[in-house]
Formats: sequence, C-alpha cells, structure tokens
Amino acid sequence: MSVKETGVSYYGLNDPERARADFEEMIAHHCNAVVLAVTEFDMDFWYPSVVRIAALAREMGLAVHLDPWGIGKFFGGEQVSLFLQNHADARQVTALTGESVPAACVTTRAFREYFFDFVERLARDTEADGFFWDEPHYQLPRYGTTVPTLTGAGVDWTCRCPVCQAAFQAEYGTEMPKLLTPEVVRFRQDRALGLLVEAAERVKAIRPGVKVTLCVHATKDGYYAAERRGYSDWDRIGREKAFDVFSTTIVAWDRPWSDFVEVTERTMLMARKYGKEAQRWVMTYHRSPQDLGDVGRAVRLYAEAGVDSIFAWTYRGGRGTTLEAPKANAVWEALGQAYAKVRER
Repeated sequence: MSVKETGVSYYGLNDPERARADFEEMIAHHCNAVVLAVTEFDMDFWYPSVVRIAALAREMGLAVHLDPWGIGKFFGGEQVSLFLQNHADARQVTALTGESVPAACVTTRAFREYFFDFVERLARDTEADGFFWDEPHYQLPRYGTTVPTLTGAGVDWTCRCPVCQAAFQAEYGTEMPKLLTPEVVRFRQDRALGLLVEAAERVKAIRPGVKVTLCVHATKDGYYAAERRGYSDWDRIGREKAFDVFSTTIVAWDRPWSDFVEVTERTMLMARKYGKEAQRWVMTYHRSPQDLGDVGRAVRLYAEAGVDSIFAWTYRGGRGTTLEAPKANAVWEALGQAYAKVRER
C-alpha cells in the first residue's frame, strides 16, 4: 500500500520567504507535491512572486501543479474575478429568466482568450510539473427557479446567452431550447470540454510532458451534483487524451462513509478504464470530522484502492481564512501522520 503523490493546496502567492517556511512544513508532513492556487489578482499584481514561488517549490523537491483558481468563476474557488468585473457581457445567462449570473461563459471569445493567455503564460514562465483544472462547472441560477424538463421538474440552467444560442443554432440548425434537452446537455459538455482540452494541448505544446489533471464534481445530489454542473458523463471525460489524471472532488465529512467508498471506486474504475492516473481529495478546511481518525481512514481507503495521488484542501486546515477548519491544527497533524503511513518510499 503506497501512494506516489501526497500533497496540499496552497494560496496567497506573494512572499517567497514565507513560502519557503511553509514548504518545509509541508515536507515535514510527508507531502511531496503542492497545488499552487493562482488567482486572477496574483497574475495581475503578484506575478513575479508566483514565478519565484513555483521555482522554489521545485527546488525544495515538491512537484508543482498550477491551479487557475476560480478563474471567471467557471472554475472552483472562493477568489473574486477580475475577468467578470471587466467583461460583464461575457457572463453565463439562465435559460428561463435570462438572468446574467456571476460566471464566465466558456463559449465567448473573450473568456477563451483570457484563459488561454493565463495558462500559456504560466507554462512559459515556470517549470511546473502539472496543471490542475479545478472543478470546472456551469453556474446554477441564484434563485433556483423551477422549470419543466423532459424528466419532470428541474431548475433553471446556464448558459443560454446570445453567443451560446448562435453557436447552438449553427451546430444543430435549430433554436436553442429553454428546456434541458439531450442536445443541450451534449452542447454544454462539448463547449466546456472543448475549452479544457484546448487549454491542455496549449500548455503541453509549450511544456511537453506536463501532466494535466481534470477534477470533476463527484456527488450525485445537492448543490454540487455532477449532473447539475454539466459533467455527469465521466466516460466522455475519461477518454479525452489531453487529460492525464482523473480526479474527483472532496466528499464532505457529514456524508455517510459509503459515499467515500463509492466515489473512490468510481474514480478508480474510470481512471483505469482509460489508462489514467487516479486522484482523490481530503477535506481539511471549513469542517473537521468529529473523529479525527477519519482523516487517516480516508487516506488509507484511497491508498488501499490504488489511488496514485492524494491531495488535501488545504494547507494548515485553512488557518486564518473564513473557511478555517474548526480543528485546523489537529487536522493538519492528522493528515501528516496519515501521509507518513501511505507515501511511496
């Protein structure tokens, strides 16, 4: 039972000296990799530090994966978006109400160019080992408006902006429906995956050998349900050759243990079916398990299943942030102890 890669996410990329001490602590907690969460503000203001911090992590022996964190709010992350501030006309629009929501539309030229420039710049200026596409998703309407669908009642959905409508018309020869039809479901996934595949191909053209990880929503119900976010077809994602690692999101500690088992099994099945590495995540922010032994239990589950890469969100349990885990220090220590038991030597 051994795992190739163990790590945590890390944000606030503005001080290389502080980062050095933090990386030393990660290594002491048996991490050999880090996901650097790069925000739009980091790129706009702190970029020299981003480049230095990425180089420093590699010098210290950590594999570096770059995460365009919350970019355009199409990707997961709490950070705010300069793109949305500057491109109000490139936002996703709900189908039923025509409401503009705070997330970028992946079909618009403005967002595609912005995102490609973002990741290509990082690929040119760093020697990153990988790029991490972090929970890409279609935004849900803020008010959860109920609408009729082919399978009964459902919620309003995105995106049906003028750009998407024109693209759908050109592709299908008919007006884009307001119902979430099979054609609309396919169109949404085609557009989203097209963006992610092209971005992966672009960074690989600059840095051959770089790994690209796609992390998708794993739960089947509630706000984060994969089918509500546009990524219920895992086979479609798995067979995309541009992605090297198939990753699935955190399962919260208040979920039944059977969810941890089921998501892990599904993740492994999909990764092995398409010859990819498998990655699972541990929740070390916002909520802590009632029994801290569950941290080790989850890590052990992933290792015994054959998961190649285990990451936790986030470093030190998110200490000092609004999403700090209630038992941040204890969770961080529990994670380090769990990693020590499963790390490949």
